Amino acid sequence: MSREVETEVVVEAKTELAEGVVGLTLRAVDGAALPDWSPGAHIDVVLGDGLVRQYSLCGDPGDSRTWRLGVLREGPGSTFVHDKVRAGDKLVTCGPRNNFALEDAPRYLFLAGGIGITPILPMVAAAEAAGAEWRLLYGGRRRSAMAFLDVLSRYGDKVEIRPQDEYGLLDLKGALAAAEPGTLVYCCGPEPMLAATEELCESLAPGALRTERFTAKPDTGPSEAFEVELASSGRTLKVEAGRSILETVEEAGVEVLSSCREGTCGTCETTVLEGEPDHRDSVLTEDERADGGFMMICVSRARGPRLVLDL
Repeated sequence: MSREVETEVVVEAKTELAEGVVGLTLRAVDGAALPDWSPGAHIDVVLGDGLVRQYSLCGDPGDSRTWRLGVLREGPGSTFVHDKVRAGDKLVTCGPRNNFALEDAPRYLFLAGGIGITPILPMVAAAEAAGAEWRLLYGGRRRSAMAFLDVLSRYGDKVEIRPQDEYGLLDLKGALAAAEPGTLVYCCGPEPMLAATEELCESLAPGALRTERFTAKPDTGPSEAFEVELASSGRTLKVEAGRSILETVEEAGVEVLSSCREGTCGTCETTVLEGEPDHRDSVLTEDERADGGFMMICVSRARGPRLVLDL
């Protein structure tokens, strides 16, 4: 199978962006231009001890020499970044990959919670450069823990900073109610915020909401066994209840690109030739789910007894 772009980078700088948030500036070890990216993209960072974590690129897509990341101290991977990674260290990255791309629109509403500001930051800059109407509602537990406030200050009253200890929970309902027709909504933050936004957006036009999750969406669906046929070999494998397609094909000796293994990164996207997927990822749009032409095999399952996959 084809491999994603791997890039060896060096940490040019490590800075404190906010309470519990550090910034990394990366450049290619050989000084070459880094792979292109667009707002909403993320990279995989290989951190040692088998840790691979996805971090959104939050710098300038026009800067081909440096990548910038914002990393919240949360979980073993990010704790490793905070405690172990130093300026001058070399790391391996994969990507970039973009499952949260900024689409053209006359107006945008950006909703960011905590470290969810990282993919939103270059989107705001792109919307401003394009002359689009936009507004950002940015919340966090407290002002001292909210990164990039200095950068966002240049946009004036287009940005509303709403720390929870000063204002309470974000007024998502009010922000969405004020959005004019034709507004695209981009939301990234903790799961309760994303779930609330999805519920509030049910009355909006299909496709008006785009979300990105840093952690897996809660899975409450059934987990019955089903069969998967691998088109390249004609082999049929049984995916047992409680086992993923990815685990099953790997155990059968089939190599599949994967990273997060929880439906948030899009690496294991696989074409579906026959059958109906039961989508449980946090990547595909509603239109892509309805099309059924591909699926994330690390978490998604089958709605029937059998799938045929392009593997």
